[in-house]
Amino acid sequence: QVQLVESGGGLVQAGGSLRLSCAASGRTSSSSAMGWFRQAPGEERAFVAAISRSGDRTYYADSVKDRFTISRDNAKNTVYLQMSSLKPEDSAVYYCAAGPLASRSFRAYVYWGQGSQVTVSS
Repeated sequence: QVQLVESGGGLVQAGGSLRLSCAASGRTSSSSAMGWFRQAPGEERAFVAAISRSGDRTYYADSVKDRFTISRDNAKNTVYLQMSSLKPEDSAVYYCAAGPLASRSFRAYVYWGQGSQVTVSS
């Protein structure tokens, strides 16, 4: 069992930056691939970024590539999503997820956090 807790969301102006954190606990937290997804009102949950267990491979949605950076600190069992040059369309609830393999599909992830709201004002 893995427990995930996101933090770091909030309100920011367009062009600003935020860093989301996802603290993981549980027996397999350090051996899980991690992903970030987001869901805006009325929309499906969408892939944002993913990182392999060791952190040597990362994947991004085209819409956030070159603006967002995913990273992990396995010693702290924490995954980060650094978001820069934020746009109003980035507004959503952001979820972190853990699973056996880094994937763009939400179906690949077994454990999910409760979500953190990010709102970008224009």
